[in-house]
Amino acid sequence: MDAKTTTALQGGGFLIQTSIPAETFTPEDFNEEQKMIAQTCAEFLDKEVLPHLLEIDQQKEGLMPSLLDKAGELGLLGAALPEQYGGLGEDFVTATLINECLGGGHSFAVAMAAHTGIGTLPILYFGTEAQKQKYIPKLASGEMKGAYALTEPNSGSDALGARTTATLTEDGKYYLLNGQKIWITNSGFADVFTVFAKVDGDKFSAFIVERGTEGLTMGEEEHKMGIKGSSTRQLFFENCKIPAENLLGEIGRGHIIAFNILNIGRLKLCAAALGGAKRAMDSTITYATTREQFKTPIGNFGAIQHKLAEMAIRVYASESALYRTAKWIDDKEKELHAVGKPADETLLGAAEEYAIECAMLKVLGSEALDYVVDEGVQVYGGNGFSDEYNISRAYRDSRINRIFEGTNEINRLLIMDMYLKRAMKGRINLLGPATAIQKELMAIPEMETDDAPFAAEHKAIANFKKAILMCAGAAVQKLMMKIEGEQEILMNIADMAIDTFEAESMLLRAIKMQDSGNVHAALALDATRTYIADASDRINHAGKNAINAFADGDEQRMMLLGLKRFTKTDNFNTKEARRRIAARLVEKQHYFFT
Repeated sequence: MDAKTTTALQGGGFLIQTSIPAETFTPEDFNEEQKMIAQTCAEFLDKEVLPHLLEIDQQKEGLMPSLLDKAGELGLLGAALPEQYGGLGEDFVTATLINECLGGGHSFAVAMAAHTGIGTLPILYFGTEAQKQKYIPKLASGEMKGAYALTEPNSGSDALGARTTATLTEDGKYYLLNGQKIWITNSGFADVFTVFAKVDGDKFSAFIVERGTEGLTMGEEEHKMGIKGSSTRQLFFENCKIPAENLLGEIGRGHIIAFNILNIGRLKLCAAALGGAKRAMDSTITYATTREQFKTPIGNFGAIQHKLAEMAIRVYASESALYRTAKWIDDKEKELHAVGKPADETLLGAAEEYAIECAMLKVLGSEALDYVVDEGVQVYGGNGFSDEYNISRAYRDSRINRIFEGTNEINRLLIMDMYLKRAMKGRINLLGPATAIQKELMAIPEMETDDAPFAAEHKAIANFKKAILMCAGAAVQKLMMKIEGEQEILMNIADMAIDTFEAESMLLRAIKMQDSGNVHAALALDATRTYIADASDRINHAGKNAINAFADGDEQRMMLLGLKRFTKTDNFNTKEARRRIAARLVEKQHYFFT
């Protein structure tokens, strides 16, 4: 393994490089301004959004746009936008924090994220100066609301299979759009849409389309399982006349816009899911300490304590991985700016560098939220199935997150696809470490004794990385180009990588907390050690499935023995660790790590 230590690793580099706690950004590093912004977001939700959830779900006329207007007045819509276009110019970590703190707003959080993300960023990063001057200040203030129209009835995950067309008129002044888009968030009130269509039959391109343009019509509001207050309609284009100057970016380069914006969107979805998970978790803790059965609060029962503690562990894991990555992106953005990259390329370039981590965050964040709300309903029991309690809304609203921003299956496949492509291009050296692991399998393992602090935890994570490199390297050697069709194997290895990334992020944060004397450091270590113990079993299981799918005979036996070696961890009493975490949750009545 490469022992090189670095502050910001290269994208995907956590597998072969080492971080140190002191240089790892954690939520404990938020500055006073960021804490004040977080407080502003929390107060906005408590005062303006949460008291009106039923009205929002019923899509009361004008309510959602008015809430976005109020958020705009507070500067929340334009916080991350450049000052020259009416924004506040906040950094990427702050923008991520805003997404988290508003993430508990149910349908409002969806409308907000769609407006500030996919509704605004395509114009900011790919628009001409005239387009930016025309739209960005109004999007920053909320005077205009944004939306993004990519998905079609026959092209969901296959975005490039779109059938909507754009034909240039003979005089070259307009494009005529014809086609249909579905599942368009904010479509009921949005003023400006980024719409993707094909020019000349195959040139996937993007256009800025304003509400009220002749030939643009909308379907009725969709009736959905969750996020009922989020406006979702179909768009229909029939010779929709778009000024030629509303072409966004270059003809045939629409995929660059779509995919680069999604990298940022995936990380911010994790942030919003984290905010939702914290809100749902806090209400569940309160319920568990007030609901009595058998003459005692149900929070005193071990089965419930297990659930509460596991919620906290998964939230802590998501939070640690999220802000570690957000700071990497922020640092990379500043680095690109320092070497002269134009402003509209810095964040996109930084997000592309960490696209692997963004895909992992999307998966882990959405699935952590799903766990929290599902077990939240279970803690509430029959009451959790009643709309009288907000946990039922949280449960329904959560489900979309595993579909948004590319399904979790697509993102798992992307993780490995990006790793393999970067390795082939020489962007990341996976071959050398993978070859070294194969040689290590042939050697007799040495008895290791290391009394250094956290040696066992560091060793466990280093071995998890070896398990990943072993499986990935052997699968590529064995299957070669056929590996793209072996989705099950790719997803197995992606799951191993996600678990390892989370475990390492948790450990770095826990050690940093201990070094700084944080009062919750001991429980952070409990959470980390519990996660590592459970992750070792999950990684072993996923690795077995992968190995058995492509190897046989002596190769299979050798790799399974190696996997067993690499996923062996020290014994740890996870029951008592969870009880300690649960006790603090009950004492504090909320998630306490931040």
